[in-house]
Amino acid sequence: MVVKKKKKTAKKKKNTSSFWDSIKKIFNRNSKKEKKTKSKPIKSFSVLLLLLVWFGVVGIVGIGGFWWYCKVSLPDISKALYVDRARGIKILASNGEEITSYGGNFSKPVRVDELPEFVYRAIIDTEDRRFFKHKGIDYIGLFRALGVNIVKMRYAQGASTLTQQVAKNLFLTREKSIKRKVQEYILAKKLEDSFSKKQILEIYLNRVFFGYGTYGLNSAAKRYFNKEAKELNLKEAAILAGSLKAPSKYNYFANKDLSLKRAEVVLNLMQRAGTLSLEEVNEALNLDVSDAEAGMILGGRYFGDYVMEEVSFLLGDETYEDVYVKTTLDWNLQQRAEYLLRKNLRENKNKNVTEGAVVILDKDGAVRALSGGFDYKKSQFNRATQARRQAGSAFKLFVYLAAFEKGFGIDELISDEPLNINGWEPKNYDKKHRGAVSVREAFWRSLNVATVDLATYVGLDDIISLAYRMGISDNISRNPSIILGATEVKVIDMARAYGVVFNGGFEVNPFVIDKIYNTDNKVIYEHKSEEKRRILAEDVVDKARSILRDVVVNGTGKGASKVKNARGKTGTTQNYRDAWFVGFNDKYVGAVWVGNDDNKPMKEVTGGGMAVKVWSDIFR
Repeated sequence: MVVKKKKKTAKKKKNTSSFWDSIKKIFNRNSKKEKKTKSKPIKSFSVLLLLLVWFGVVGIVGIGGFWWYCKVSLPDISKALYVDRARGIKILASNGEEITSYGGNFSKPVRVDELPEFVYRAIIDTEDRRFFKHKGIDYIGLFRALGVNIVKMRYAQGASTLTQQVAKNLFLTREKSIKRKVQEYILAKKLEDSFSKKQILEIYLNRVFFGYGTYGLNSAAKRYFNKEAKELNLKEAAILAGSLKAPSKYNYFANKDLSLKRAEVVLNLMQRAGTLSLEEVNEALNLDVSDAEAGMILGGRYFGDYVMEEVSFLLGDETYEDVYVKTTLDWNLQQRAEYLLRKNLRENKNKNVTEGAVVILDKDGAVRALSGGFDYKKSQFNRATQARRQAGSAFKLFVYLAAFEKGFGIDELISDEPLNINGWEPKNYDKKHRGAVSVREAFWRSLNVATVDLATYVGLDDIISLAYRMGISDNISRNPSIILGATEVKVIDMARAYGVVFNGGFEVNPFVIDKIYNTDNKVIYEHKSEEKRRILAEDVVDKARSILRDVVVNGTGKGASKVKNARGKTGTTQNYRDAWFVGFNDKYVGAVWVGNDDNKPMKEVTGGGMAVKVWSDIFR
């Protein structure tokens, strides 16, 4: 027994330094019998404990390292108070009247001390009512939002403070990652340590997005209500504060009713926070809202957007000074074009026509009026400069001009008999055939078959080449159907092309900017007219002007006959998807298109009907 005991003791001494035996000592409180029966469970528990300790240590080190990495890779916040706003650009008509503005809107950074308290309280009470109490992170709001989200089993409420929003929007990317969230937390704390609450609020107010391309409270006040932030009334302040939740959804221009309902929610939140009384809320609901577009051209943003493309090209990003852009736009003509296009679209709504566009140029190519659609607030797509629509019979002018260049006379006879070109059998609008007809008659009657017959003598290549020379910028496929206008063109290009005939055969290059100058009246850019190329010979122009006049006197363009010396051509595409009138008088050339963005057919709306009426109403 003694020997065995010694051996056991020796073995025990041999393993005294073992980590496992040290762990066992802690739990070695039972009898030998219990020790034998529980040795395996104790060993398993020891392994588990060791693993927990190991992972705990690794986890702490890993989290600490990650936290350190997030902290050292933080951006510099020293320039947070500097407001690097976009260059302010005012677009002016030729008479100096403001059409619209872009960028910083010549607005100064907002200062909290200059604002009525209700203006910034509307935002605080809506977005972060504990702003003046927390230190960057609102833990009360965080746990409240977490509880709401758990109960509703979805993301129903957020808890980002204004400080966190500054950290996120000003210094961090939009990437959704743990690193960004951790940096947002650290930055929020750092901002609170580096700046006063007033400074953080000013940073937020000068940077936050209010929709409609507008950043900063002063810019938003100017864009939506044509006033500075310090001049806002309580209802207007509530409208802007309410839009922050979803700038597109609660945009006052795009969704006025929804925006006003949201503003009412904001006013109630201000009452709940103790900022307003019930009486003040009720008074605010009855306040008038300033009309930012009072005295402005309705739809002028279509023209403004087109101008801005040219401004970006001319100025680039080298200078950030505020500038004025004096354009070629005729204020009165533009007002007339906008009003009459909308009027005619409203009157023909029952005919399933929803959109239209107008472009009017003078002999120099200056754009005097441009309307890109019915309502810019609902759709910013510019149908005057961006839409590509089939031209219909308005394209036939290129066929006849190409024929005149080959020596055809206006009284020469061509055939209006059934044709078959590789299986394609063109038909006249009235399904009739008139046998031999003059070039003049074929044009003013807009006879499809006779026009195709004429084109067979001219050739597709010459027709396409001439269309390009005159100003059509889109690709024209080498297909016989283009003879009858089955090719897509822009409204502004059609005005430009017809402008060559209007201009005596010389090219017309549309332009919109007269000059650009800064706030010190220093001219940065000024348009200079260049010598124009001759596109059409004089005899070709004379023939073209003659047959275009016949269309108005005898043909499909009779609706324009009340306009003195009017000349032009109608166009209607298959199933009434597009209706055109392109023409000119002694002063301007203009193109009018009506149709639907989704290319759905209209109810028998033709170029000789609605389109020519819009053109005639404007030109008269």
